[in-house]
Amino acid sequence: MMRTLLLHPPSYKGFDGGAASRYQAKREVRSFWYPTWLAQVAAIIPGSKLVDAPPADLTLADVLPLARDYDLAVLHTSSPSFTGDVQVAEALKRENPALKIGFVGAKVAVEPEESLKASEAIDFVAREEYDFTIRDIAEGHPLAEVDGISFRDDDGTVVHTPDRALLHDMDQLPYVTPVYARDLDVTYYYNGYLKHPYVSLYTGRGCRSRCTFCLWPQTIGGHLYRTRSVEHVMGEMANFRELFPTVKEVFFDDDTLTDDRRRVEEIARGMGKLGIPWACNAKANVPYDTLKIMRDNGLRLLLVGYESGNQQILINIKKGIRVERAKQFTKDCHALGIKIHGTFIVGLPGETPETIKETISYAKELNPQSLQVSIAAPYPGTALYRQAKENGWLPDDDSTLLDEHGVQSAMLSYPNLNRTEIYESVETFYKQFYFRAGKIAELSAEMLRSPEMMKRRLREGVEFFSFIRHRDQV
Repeated sequence: MMRTLLLHPPSYKGFDGGAASRYQAKREVRSFWYPTWLAQVAAIIPGSKLVDAPPADLTLADVLPLARDYDLAVLHTSSPSFTGDVQVAEALKRENPALKIGFVGAKVAVEPEESLKASEAIDFVAREEYDFTIRDIAEGHPLAEVDGISFRDDDGTVVHTPDRALLHDMDQLPYVTPVYARDLDVTYYYNGYLKHPYVSLYTGRGCRSRCTFCLWPQTIGGHLYRTRSVEHVMGEMANFRELFPTVKEVFFDDDTLTDDRRRVEEIARGMGKLGIPWACNAKANVPYDTLKIMRDNGLRLLLVGYESGNQQILINIKKGIRVERAKQFTKDCHALGIKIHGTFIVGLPGETPETIKETISYAKELNPQSLQVSIAAPYPGTALYRQAKENGWLPDDDSTLLDEHGVQSAMLSYPNLNRTEIYESVETFYKQFYFRAGKIAELSAEMLRSPEMMKRRLREGVEFFSFIRHRDQV
């Protein structure tokens, strides 16, 4: 077995590009998702080591000495961070020329040949799901005999091996939480709407929805929702308190855990018996009865992708949700005391200054506890990217998803809405939502009830205003 390093490389300060991050960027407040995909590989390969550099504020100088201790390094990359990740790979290779280096992630899954051509330091890239692909390489199998990779042969020709068969028996995957406990510091992982510290993990992969902008189902996970058995999930949760005595909340990061309502109810009852508070992603169509079962068994918060308040835009992006249904769902959550973190996107196809105003009004009417406003990002491999290329919505250089500080840039531009207007609308959205008397009173009351929350919100406030100042200077 090759000595294997799983590395999320150093990047922009505060860059949240972990394998669970849906928008690889520096956020408005310090935010880091767990490197769940890399942890899954680490759980499969005996003696491996997982290093997540950005949350720990590790620099290239910090990780470079690791090159001498390993035979195989697997780096998670993304479209926004790829150039910097290549530089890390080249530095590792200079440190240890015998080190075999592979790249994983959505970027290389959809652009394997282009990725390999970027640098001789990259020995192979793994396409799509790569858990057992990396295991096979770590076991010493010749690259030509490993399904699901692309590499250069002795002549420099790029070779694509057959696709790896999709994993259906998800119970084959070992638990990731022991890897977290062994290799990560949970206090490094922040999120503006989850309790701190928290832990996130998957109970399944894939998403049945067909949202044109969404990265993971179109590049890695697919549209078939494949799940671990409830028994397998509860087996992992059984030792949770022992592994993480200080963790206050579990987040189930499946794209839409609530797609399988009978299963989510079973998971909820299991979490209720264990007494572990939890949260999850949800589509804005969960019926009241299911929400109540979830709430009664420890659910505190739902992360809900509303995206837009304009029905035609939701149709354009194949969201599969009606605005009125989302409103009723939100009312049900409020009635049950379930907190909501709402996510919205500006700059989707069909956006105009008027629809942005409509979505801001919609967000204020829904009044989730907190929200996140992202700029529509046309990641390679998504239907949105192809649509943007076909319609000329991208600049001549379509490679700049981030600015030089790692903050999202606006790339899309429409006849009736340019990228500058899209970029500036993010600040407008945040200010109009949060700088309301009712919302300020709500947040103030929350802080007065809890000194811990007071400290946290003040820190986040400083980070938020720093983020806004940076945007104003761009």
